[in-house]
Amino acid sequence: MSAAEAVRRAYEAYYRRLVVQVFGLTGDIAEAQDAVQEAFARVLVRPAGFLAAADPETWLRTVALNVARTQFRRRWVFDRLVHTGRVRPAPESVPGMTPDRLALVAALRTLPRSTREAVVLHHMADLPVDQVAAIMGVPVGTVKARLSRGRAALGRYLSADDAPSASKEVRHV
Repeated sequence: MSAAEAVRRAYEAYYRRLVVQVFGLTGDIAEAQDAVQEAFARVLVRPAGFLAAADPETWLRTVALNVARTQFRRRWVFDRLVHTGRVRPAPESVPGMTPDRLALVAALRTLPRSTREAVVLHHMADLPVDQVAAIMGVPVGTVKARLSRGRAALGRYLSADDAPSASKEVRHV
């Protein structure tokens, strides 16, 4: 099978799932789509690593998460510019998203990046703790601690009086 055919099949099989996972990290559907598309673009430029990967979805997820991390750093700079008044933020809207999903993404954005990544990889990507640890490059115990802290923080956030009333539990997206 050619590299282009392998990428096409991977795109059909994994694109939507990867976008949902990265969306959980970024909170922005356009950024999530961009990160996943960038991962596929990198495959097309240098297909050897992808074709040699034992698990192509994991390989793509890792690349997409690295792209999302870069976007996160850029967003942090943008947020600093907004905070100082040098730039005005655009109004946020995510078409087609339910209030529950919007509340969940808002809650995820309140978590520290490393905790948010662990929660998204484990709960949204349905990856086992040991695989999350391998992807993140941390011990299993660290992932378990981050998951525990993340669930507790999400529970507090989603059950708060000012959170949307329909969003009282964390759900798989």
